[in-house]
Amino acid sequence: MAEATNRREQLADAAIATLASAGMRGLTHRAVDQAAGVPEGSCSYYFRTRQALLRAAVDRLAEMDSAEMAARGLPRDRPDISELADAAAELIEHWVTAGKTRMLARYELALESTRRPELRAVLVEAGGQVRRLAEDLLAAAGAPDPPGQAPVLVACVDGIVFDHLAGAGALTLSPGELRATLLALLRTFIQER
Repeated sequence: MAEATNRREQLADAAIATLASAGMRGLTHRAVDQAAGVPEGSCSYYFRTRQALLRAAVDRLAEMDSAEMAARGLPRDRPDISELADAAAELIEHWVTAGKTRMLARYELALESTRRPELRAVLVEAGGQVRRLAEDLLAAAGAPDPPGQAPVLVACVDGIVFDHLAGAGALTLSPGELRATLLALLRTFIQER
């Protein structure tokens, strides 16, 4: 059982890497086999359909995001907005450097989801985890409307990452500029104590 779980993770990771490097059109069972360095037919054995493979990639992205956010120790108990800005800036810096492959794969999946309602449903479900975390953090920091503000905060962070990696603006902020931008954004949500 553990071997099957490890193989599924290995193939999902290879699917993410394939999406980032070759795009949605390059994502095939055979390409994932090659990227994972496993015998041909392995991917189709574990993920019979393209939809199953896409679902595995989305689930793996959500799993890695959750683990990463937990490992970074985001402040939970009455954080001030400076702590939140620091944590968010650190996360964004990671996503545009070491996490770039995952982010590019996520964008490929998001675009494909505009044509595949079943994929859209999976992405919305996975994204709900991040929005709930943002809502919890905003609530702990004293925001007046965490359920209304969390989706906007997540959209802004997503926009910063997207523009940095793929946007026409080619946004590049120094760590200090990024922190200042996030601090200003958070101040619009939270009335400082």
